[in-house]
Amino acid sequence: MGESAGNASLGKKAFKRSTSHFADRITADGRDGWPVEAGRYRLVVSRACPWASRALISRRLLGLEGALSLAVADPVQDDRSWRFTLDPDGRDPVLGIRFLGEAYDAREKDYPGGVSVPAVVDVPSGRLVTNDYQQITLDLATEWTALHREGAPDLYPERLRSEIDEVVAGIYEDVNNGVYRAGFATGQKEYEEACAGVFCRLEQLAGRLADHRYLVGDAISEADIRLFTTLVRFDAVYHGHFKCNRWKLTENQVLWAYARDLYQTPGFGDTVDFDHIKRHYYQVHTGINPTGIVPLGPDLAGWLTPHHRERLGGRPFGEGTAPGPVPEDERVPAHGRP
Repeated sequence: MGESAGNASLGKKAFKRSTSHFADRITADGRDGWPVEAGRYRLVVSRACPWASRALISRRLLGLEGALSLAVADPVQDDRSWRFTLDPDGRDPVLGIRFLGEAYDAREKDYPGGVSVPAVVDVPSGRLVTNDYQQITLDLATEWTALHREGAPDLYPERLRSEIDEVVAGIYEDVNNGVYRAGFATGQKEYEEACAGVFCRLEQLAGRLADHRYLVGDAISEADIRLFTTLVRFDAVYHGHFKCNRWKLTENQVLWAYARDLYQTPGFGDTVDFDHIKRHYYQVHTGINPTGIVPLGPDLAGWLTPHHRERLGGRPFGEGTAPGPVPEDERVPAHGRP
């Protein structure tokens, strides 16, 4: 979960990921007071943040662009929260606010915790609905079905949910969150345990993917989305910035091919902005990179090379079809792509 509070303190005190304070759900029956409704809500993300990138990918795969509008925050935030300095006059054109924190304040003043993405905001009231990054994508897949595009894939099929849940639990603990525990460790033992956990889990996942194109079943699921958002950042930031450097993603034949396969699948790579990713981690985390220098590498050209994963079979979208072209106003600038 991309948070804004205490950037300089990262790496100087024990790391603990906060839970989502606002866990209301937007559902088909509106049981939390927030019914699914086209045009009512705005998804606020940073393309730098892996937790927000899950929602970006899910929204695109499911074809929810016309139903759930998108706000993209500046990757270099400050202690006042994620800011809309990429937009004209530094304001989100729909919500009319300069900082995401204003939507949090409209919901609850002086709440405990930092301002995080992804966040879903109720447009009419300007109030935050949820910042529950674990649940948002599951609800997009299961509660927003009436607004899915024709041919949308089933990203959380009921018959596979228990297996998906088991797989993503390990991915979260050791990979998604593990790289942060390693990167923000304050002591050698803490770092070594977290780093070892990252690579142990990655090696297990590589074994699982050696003869299966996708993590669960024969099509893309929530599990693949959650692993991809860490893998796509691995060599660019986690290997160096977070000291997860036993090996690079490009040095693991199975995971590198798997990540390229997903990157080249519509809905994945077309949501990734490497420029945002690198500038956020290296410029914001001043507690572990006080100079703010952003490295020139790695070379991104490899992301577009053949992966040959088709030989394993599987259908990326299951019974569905690929999403259409990216809306022009949501395209990643050329300097953020290979």
